[in-house]
Amino acid sequence: MNDLPFRPCPVVLAAPSGTGKTTIARELVAGSPRFVFSVSATTRAARDGERDGVDYRFVGEEAFQAMIRENRLVEWAEVHGNLYGTPRSELESAQERGQHVVLDIDVQGARQIREAVPEAVLIFIFPPSGVDLLRRLGGRGTENDEEVVRRLRNAQEEMDRARHFDYIVVNDELDRAVTRIHGVVEAEHRRPSRIMGLEDEIRRLRNEIGEVVSGEAELAPDDANA
Repeated sequence: MNDLPFRPCPVVLAAPSGTGKTTIARELVAGSPRFVFSVSATTRAARDGERDGVDYRFVGEEAFQAMIRENRLVEWAEVHGNLYGTPRSELESAQERGQHVVLDIDVQGARQIREAVPEAVLIFIFPPSGVDLLRRLGGRGTENDEEVVRRLRNAQEEMDRARHFDYIVVNDELDRAVTRIHGVVEAEHRRPSRIMGLEDEIRRLRNEIGEVVSGEAELAPDDANA
């Protein structure tokens, strides 16, 4: 046996807007079949180039409220005047396939995930600096100056919640950030609570060790003390 089998865990990436968590999530999925992207539902309008069912599930507010009532969302939040949520089916289907589902959500949603899915791994993405965050938000070209300022003020409040996450990763350079997250997930594979059939494996090894000990007991005294 080269390694112990493990249960996949949802990987939650949260950060202030503009920190690059969506890009990181896409790199994780593109770089390994072990990761699958969770497609969130949202009431906001699609941006240029975004595809329904791929980037987001774009729904009306009435349909979104129905998902809340029917408990079909593991988390949801209102962010910048729009509703966002994670369909429960996204986590269930990934678990069945043995994949880590990557959730690209806001900081509010991460708290709900912690309560609804305790086994999830919560990673907070830091920007390298405030100036860098401003540059990224302004460079997207999807918000006017007033919206950029609003997102920066929200970022100040969201940073205070970082201490409640499991891990902190700085997105100073994309490849480095992705590598750091791979390291986090690899470490999580080794948690006893995630290892499948751990009790059976412990029992097997105990029995094998017992057989070895019994065999050594039959050796001559000088050999046993060698």
